[in-house]
Amino acid sequence: MADIDITTGNEPLINRENNRNKVFNRCVSHQQDELQSFRKYLRWMCVDHSSLWTAILSWTMFVVFTLVVPAISHFLLACADCDSYHSRPYDSVVQLSLSSVAAVSFLCLTRFVSKYGLRRFLFFDKLWDESETVRRNYTNQLNTSLHIVSYFVIPCFLAMSAYKIWWYASGGSQIPFLGNVILSDTVACVMELCSWLYRTTVIFLVCVLFRLICHLQILRLQDFAKLFQIDSDVGSILSEHLRIRRHLRIISHRYRSFILCLLVLVTGSQFSSLLITTKAYTEVNMYRAGELALCSMTLVTALLILLRSASKITHKAQAVTCLAAKWHVCATLESFEIADGETPTLVARNSHSNKGNDVITLAESDSDDYGDEEDDLDNNNIIPAYAFSTISFQKRQALVSYFENNRAGITVYGFTLDRGTLHTIFGLELSLVLWLLGKTIGIS
Repeated sequence: MADIDITTGNEPLINRENNRNKVFNRCVSHQQDELQSFRKYLRWMCVDHSSLWTAILSWTMFVVFTLVVPAISHFLLACADCDSYHSRPYDSVVQLSLSSVAAVSFLCLTRFVSKYGLRRFLFFDKLWDESETVRRNYTNQLNTSLHIVSYFVIPCFLAMSAYKIWWYASGGSQIPFLGNVILSDTVACVMELCSWLYRTTVIFLVCVLFRLICHLQILRLQDFAKLFQIDSDVGSILSEHLRIRRHLRIISHRYRSFILCLLVLVTGSQFSSLLITTKAYTEVNMYRAGELALCSMTLVTALLILLRSASKITHKAQAVTCLAAKWHVCATLESFEIADGETPTLVARNSHSNKGNDVITLAESDSDDYGDEEDDLDNNNIIPAYAFSTISFQKRQALVSYFENNRAGITVYGFTLDRGTLHTIFGLELSLVLWLLGKTIGIS
């Protein structure tokens, strides 16, 4: 894989003219690199594979904090003889659930970065053909994503730190130790906290990166919706939509295994937790099940980030069909009204009374009730007449038929992750929960 020679100075990483006919695999970081801070973040997390030594360090840290430390914690610090406050009957489920999801996340992230390169994986090599608004907003969203990871990781880490410090401080000599009890418990506590921090950070990082990539497609779709507000030809609209569909297929192909594995692992973890906590004569309290509850919240939150991001971009992509149909209807009504010489239509009347406005709203008084739900893709605005003045009825009808039969979105092995799919998943999960509760505590 050839590196790209990037000159220093004030030239940005995204250059429309120099990058138009190049295929990127990896990119060297420099002072003006938008990804430089992100690469530093990966190095500090020890998931950087840009060189042999960093790759060895990354795999070493993965084995230590994902496999070795959890295994030692479970088999040597299980504390089966401790009192009811310090026994850990659910530790096996916690360690297996967190380590398995972290392992899948690490392997997927390693494969993404090693195979595609960070710049290509995050679609920065495709931004040369986007508008300035899309490039600027996507770069800002990249910087925000690092903060989003911290928003999820830090509260979980603080809660786990409080629990582990209490557990080791109050356990005293009950907890197995080597040599000096204080030194042994301190080292064990620090290693367990580092293991928890490493695993949760890797899990949330992969999920937030998926959210970031989906956000880029939303920006592209919002930019694509503006083509319906100007006098565009059908060919340009079709080619732009085909390009967006191709990028959505690429994202689906890259992330489908991770989404499916995470869904299966999180579901298995939650049902295991439910099974062991609802058994007869099981004592459940904050001291015994606090770590299990924190693990469950972490995994479910990560899964919800994935599913929400996928369903959101799918909803936006499918809203293009509604936008195209409205565009076709407005053009058809306008052409018939003009041909018949009847009273000017709503579009014409509003265009005369609202000169300088590109979009006319049907019910402006209700616009505040929608909040942030309305945008260029999904709104109640009339398409202005000049946006379709040169396009024939047959071309518009063909384009609408194309949109109706080629719905884009995130898919997992052929299944579209839209809101209907999420409802189906929720129904199946609820049915399994009720069935399991019927077997354990007798709910019918």
